[in-house]
Amino acid sequence: MLKWHSLSVVDVLGAWQAFVNVSERGSFTQGAAATRVPQSVASRRIAALERHLGERLFDRSSRRATLTQFGRDMLPSAKRLVLLAETMEHEAERARLNPLRLAVPAICTVRDLARLDAEAREKGVHLDFHAAPPAERAELARSREVRAALTAVPPGDGTWSVPLGLAGATRPPAGTVYVETLRPGRATRSSRRSRIWIQPEDDVPHIRDPLFRIRDATGLQPAQVAVSATLTAATAEVLGSADLLLCSRRQAGELELHWRPIGEIDPVRGFDVSAAVGDDAQRLRTLLWTEIARCLGADDRDGTAP
Repeated sequence: MLKWHSLSVVDVLGAWQAFVNVSERGSFTQGAAATRVPQSVASRRIAALERHLGERLFDRSSRRATLTQFGRDMLPSAKRLVLLAETMEHEAERARLNPLRLAVPAICTVRDLARLDAEAREKGVHLDFHAAPPAERAELARSREVRAALTAVPPGDGTWSVPLGLAGATRPPAGTVYVETLRPGRATRSSRRSRIWIQPEDDVPHIRDPLFRIRDATGLQPAQVAVSATLTAATAEVLGSADLLLCSRRQAGELELHWRPIGEIDPVRGFDVSAAVGDDAQRLRTLLWTEIARCLGADDRDGTAP
């Protein structure tokens, strides 16, 4: 059995490709050009093949590159090898360009997703986004309907975290909003009571349940902290009243709402990558950490929106 001590696998394939191209054109110069290497490189590669095979592939006594009988015997197998290598390169390129279907939060804006997509392509990752709420994203990852998902997790377990606060249509008088201030007094018992709206992205136990406990502990009515069916519906309620939206600082800015942190608790969205193949998850974390952070709003500093 022949062992290629001095040639790498890539060198061997390149040598056989040079051999096939030179044999088909009858010229080392033209064969090298077809192989896209200098003539001297093609000659060295073929000479290396001959040394390892122990036989001459070409008769160098004539001006043309004429195959020896051994070279003619080797040519059919060499052509099959070169064709297989070219097919594998084509398949590898197709696999590299095959989009990675990624489930993302519905809160990600079109602009942020477009920027994430463009920057991922520059790093050799092609993404195909599927927007979905938290529970659906987790299920899509489990059922392998997507290759990966940005899943909602407690902030201590996540790769990215996004602080949340309350935002309203009017600027609050204080730098912090306390849930207990929404408790109705005697003078306001007949008035419409301000509510806190939880959008679908935050309808997860580690965010929703602490708010419900604060609601109950401070004496608010059950309906005063509620989960909205959509972010649009929740925002509409806030824009037309003194209601408040639980959201990130960046979301408040996009919706032109006034954002403040919550006095009693510090709710935080946590995100991580779930994937059927661990390499996909690690690749997204390492290659696109900054880009995903911006898309989720995890790159914002603490503070208040206008």
